[in-house]
Amino acid sequence: MTLNNNEQLIQMIHQQIIQSGGAISFATFMQLALYAPNLGYYNTEKRIFGRGGDFVTASEISPLFAACIARQCQQILTALGAGDILEIGAGSGVFAKNLLLELQKINCLPMQYFIYEISPALRAQQLQLFEQECPELLKHVRWLNQLPQSGIKGIIFANEVLDALPATCFQVTDEGVEERCVTWEKDHFAWKNKKSTSSDFVSHMKTISETGGLSVGYTSEINLEIPKWINPIAQTLNQGIILLIDYGYGRREYYHPDRTQGTLMCFQQHQSHSDPLVQVGLQDITAHVDFTAVAESADDAGLTVAGYTTQAAFLLACGLLELAETSQNASAADTYHQAQAIKTLTLPSQMGEIIKVIALTKQIDLSLKGFALHDRRKDL
Repeated sequence: MTLNNNEQLIQMIHQQIIQSGGAISFATFMQLALYAPNLGYYNTEKRIFGRGGDFVTASEISPLFAACIARQCQQILTALGAGDILEIGAGSGVFAKNLLLELQKINCLPMQYFIYEISPALRAQQLQLFEQECPELLKHVRWLNQLPQSGIKGIIFANEVLDALPATCFQVTDEGVEERCVTWEKDHFAWKNKKSTSSDFVSHMKTISETGGLSVGYTSEINLEIPKWINPIAQTLNQGIILLIDYGYGRREYYHPDRTQGTLMCFQQHQSHSDPLVQVGLQDITAHVDFTAVAESADDAGLTVAGYTTQAAFLLACGLLELAETSQNASAADTYHQAQAIKTLTLPSQMGEIIKVIALTKQIDLSLKGFALHDRRKDL
């Protein structure tokens, strides 16, 4: 009997568990579930972004999101004289399209717009979007299989990428802090606690424990991949800024004693839950970002943390409301939908507070427009 993609993925992970002696780290499980070639969630033909997919990012909610980022890009590109933009993990391609259209409108197109996309399926969707909606901009876009070897001067951007890095899970037990691994029991995946022998795990847990006492039963995650992700990107940037936008907190808030069940979330057809061991390969898996870890990794890599704030504060500082006024259409329906989009992007109960923006710079000293209203670096 021929197995479908989902069944093949489950079988692959099951075999990995057997070969590893009965359990694998959750980070390994998440890596395979999301990124296994041709089988993982992000590497299939399935439409995962937008209203017809599993979740909606800020880019799909309103073109005003990209218009605000364009104002920040304009400030940086003007200060540098000229430059390129590199987007990491471009999703549906909607953000890249909207950003380039807005930069064209304000006469500030980059020399090149690089897209570093590891998913062949998403790359094909991005290309199709440009071919259908703005083929004239394709001459500015170049897809990459690896980070540019010669580096870039300009802007490196990633929206909701860090939260999809494979996370390592832990739980506080009577025996101390244990790593939560994944095993196979009775024809399904299950959690299994183990003592970790990883020096990275032990040192990170020591740092986290300094934020306050965590009681028995406390469950959360750490991301040991952040330094490995930041370092090559820092090396790629010759001069300019890395702008990262994602769900997350500073470390003290992330590991608050009251946040006892961590931040793991799964998304499928606009429904969310916290069990990553079901619907494997059919659902997105995310863990919020410890932005203190991002700042520490950036500092170690020779970058300067130039700003940290909420998405709401960043978008408002970049002129969200003014841009909304100038883009108003005569249709009452359009006006209503735009107002709803602004609420989703900025209200604390929506994306406004829980999504953060961090700016990491190299060889440039600039008071960045997006952090003028509220800079929260003290929270890191």
